[in-house]
Amino acid sequence: MNEQHLGWDDLRVALAIAEAGSLSGAGRRLGLSHATLFRRLNAIERRLGVRLFERARTGYSPTAAGEELAATAARVEAEVLRAERRLVGRDLRLSGTVRVTTTDTLLMGLLSPILADFRRAHPDIVLEVAVSNQLFNLSQRDADVAVRPSSSPPEHLVGRRVGSIAQAIYARADGAGDAAAWIGPDRHLGYAPLEAWMADKGADAHCRYRVDTLLGMLAAVRDGLGRAVLPCYLADAEPSLTRLGEPIPELATELWLLTHPDLRRVARIPMKEPLREVGALKVIK
Repeated sequence: MNEQHLGWDDLRVALAIAEAGSLSGAGRRLGLSHATLFRRLNAIERRLGVRLFERARTGYSPTAAGEELAATAARVEAEVLRAERRLVGRDLRLSGTVRVTTTDTLLMGLLSPILADFRRAHPDIVLEVAVSNQLFNLSQRDADVAVRPSSSPPEHLVGRRVGSIAQAIYARADGAGDAAAWIGPDRHLGYAPLEAWMADKGADAHCRYRVDTLLGMLAAVRDGLGRAVLPCYLADAEPSLTRLGEPIPELATELWLLTHPDLRRVARIPMKEPLREVGALKVIK
């Protein structure tokens, strides 16, 4: 293999196609069109004089040469990301960009005013907020900081527990709607503890409405579709809802502020002093 003609962009193309199994999937990862990737792959194969992928209706399968090149690309990518994290970790200035990922409910119910205070206190820092119920890959710099509810945060990340989220049963305050019905999480929400609790309490048998966001569950309770278990920090602020009983101990969830180990000493990454306001989350009830 005449590797002296290979550039980093060539390696990225080969790796993306190998991992995605198609040009369209690789294009989404790289932000390139199907036609552009097709031309790039053909050009790489011509320069190397070897076929890297077998084309079929079901997708692109790497040949032995393609597998070797993709493995090389994966090693190079890992080294590039490690170098990037180490270099970013030397930045001691309170400036630059911080990308934060969190859930829609935490942003709406808790974090938005905290992030606003942080921006006012540090005007040279640009905040980017990615709202998702999936934990982004902090090793690949999809985000710098994650604020997540978790009973067992990933071991390869560093962080601190900043609170405990209490949860309780809520219903519409005026009693309107179907008080006997339950609203539950859709399977795509990935809320296994609540699903298990509802099954154990018999609530699952009376659940006729499921939704894949907690904000959607709150809206359903507000609109009279039944009762639901909701985070207290979110539902207590909704005047049309009433809490039925005390918080459920077995559904209490720890709240974590997480980052990659290489970024924990970067001044603009708010793991300590810059987000001292997060301490208020310790009294979530």
